[in-house]
Amino acid sequence: MTTAPLSCSMEMPMLLSTLLHGAARHHRKTEIMSVIDGGTHRYTYAECEQRARKVAQMLLAQGAQQGDRIATLAWNDHRHLELYFGVSGMGAICHTVNPRLFAEQIVHIVNHAQDRFVVFSPDFLPLLSSIAQKCPGVEKWIMLAEPGDGLELNGIAVAGFEALLARQDGIYDWPELDERSAAFLCYTSGTTGLPKGVEYSHRATVLHAYACALPDAHNLSARDVVMPVVPMFHANAWEAPFSATLTGAKLVLPGDRLDGESLHRLVEQEGVTFSIGVPTVWFTLLRHLQQHGLRLRTLRRLLLGGAATPPAMIEGFAQLGVEIYQGWGMTETAALTTCARPLHHQTRLSDAELRKTIFRTAGRAAAGADIRVVDREGREIAWGSGIAGDLQVRAPWAIARYYGAAESALQDGWLPTGDIAEIDDDGFMRLMDRSKDVIKSGGEWISSVEIENIAANVQGVHLAACIAAAHPRWGERPLLVVQRKPGSSVSEQEVLAELEGKIVRWSLPNAVVFIDEMPLTATGKLFKLRLRERYGNYLMERMQTA
Repeated sequence: MTTAPLSCSMEMPMLLSTLLHGAARHHRKTEIMSVIDGGTHRYTYAECEQRARKVAQMLLAQGAQQGDRIATLAWNDHRHLELYFGVSGMGAICHTVNPRLFAEQIVHIVNHAQDRFVVFSPDFLPLLSSIAQKCPGVEKWIMLAEPGDGLELNGIAVAGFEALLARQDGIYDWPELDERSAAFLCYTSGTTGLPKGVEYSHRATVLHAYACALPDAHNLSARDVVMPVVPMFHANAWEAPFSATLTGAKLVLPGDRLDGESLHRLVEQEGVTFSIGVPTVWFTLLRHLQQHGLRLRTLRRLLLGGAATPPAMIEGFAQLGVEIYQGWGMTETAALTTCARPLHHQTRLSDAELRKTIFRTAGRAAAGADIRVVDREGREIAWGSGIAGDLQVRAPWAIARYYGAAESALQDGWLPTGDIAEIDDDGFMRLMDRSKDVIKSGGEWISSVEIENIAANVQGVHLAACIAAAHPRWGERPLLVVQRKPGSSVSEQEVLAELEGKIVRWSLPNAVVFIDEMPLTATGKLFKLRLRERYGNYLMERMQTA
């Protein structure tokens, strides 16, 4: 076997510290704005790198070593960003913990990851007080706050982040690590069992940052103002902090206030041009704008993911001059893996046509990634065949196995996603359902997503979830669960009437159940597992009492 000759290119490892150093050197005056402690904090990329170096020094002084897991429970703010780069830059692993998980899940995650340190925002002091004793492997608890003494978690001492940082001088050289070494650890949301750990390497994260910054994804430049609304504890905020740092874009970190009024004020105040998040967040902003007759001066693009975007939301923002397009990914793929951006031959389509076609899909593979659908025997289904199958992906940033697992997560070199999807002849993917959510009625598949998208546009409906309910004849039938908008009295008959003629008759829901508050997962998605637990036998019980 012959070996190709090596090139004469420089050997420079792809490290996250190089992204921050590049921003600090070439975009040193560009601002990072953060909402924190009820106020705002502003500094530059150069100042951010200096503090990130102090974070690395501080952790080393506290006894941290390369390869250690350092857990964070924090919002989208500048201190969390410093931990992103300081922890990974020194060679440790930044383990972003989702504080919206159940306390028992957080205990499992911290213990499973064998976290040595936990660094947390003051908001989570009560939560951690209740679980600290159950995490015996944690050696240091550090609160992201100004200097303070005497803090405890049920008898366990807590150090102050700023007090520890004040002891460091920031004179620290980033080590040259192996680019394949782990930089981040994130756990799945655990809606179908215990959360599973997903590790991202430096190389994978840097490559993903480049892919996300490209025009057919985030489309970022040094002239943009980027506001990641998706939490930094959710798959690294879908790469936005890294792609913004890579390009030197101004970064706006909104903290924990994500109501419509707060988001509008931030967008206008900071001149935000691009943002990302789940549809439920942007619905609150759109409703605020519509109720008060407000406009958006600078915002031009919103990338949504995590759930299907209702067409009414796409049209509503279009009327305000904002382009909404969808992306798809999962924790196992560091989030963004497809993006709904037109191809060259689709440039002739009008904006209205794009909104009705391209922007309603989950998109096509991002640069460097690939997607396919396979049948139950694992055979690839041809694009454009109109046949749905199990979605599989591969990318330099997708996992090969879960953290701590010996066995591979792959099938024939591809990662199964658990989604049912269809891919058209241009490579645009439409998610039909999660494999666990698809409704199998009398041998036919019914897409819950299709029903939800239509129901979400019914006047008076705030959120809609379609689940499989047990049925004595058909095995399963669709049941629609609806949360009304405030003040709405929309009825079951009105909702079902809106579905008539838009889906085949045999896929119409057998009933509509109205609830006061829709359960959501820790990442803001419809919590269908909880709904199935509550209403999975609803039709059977109704038939017994009829």
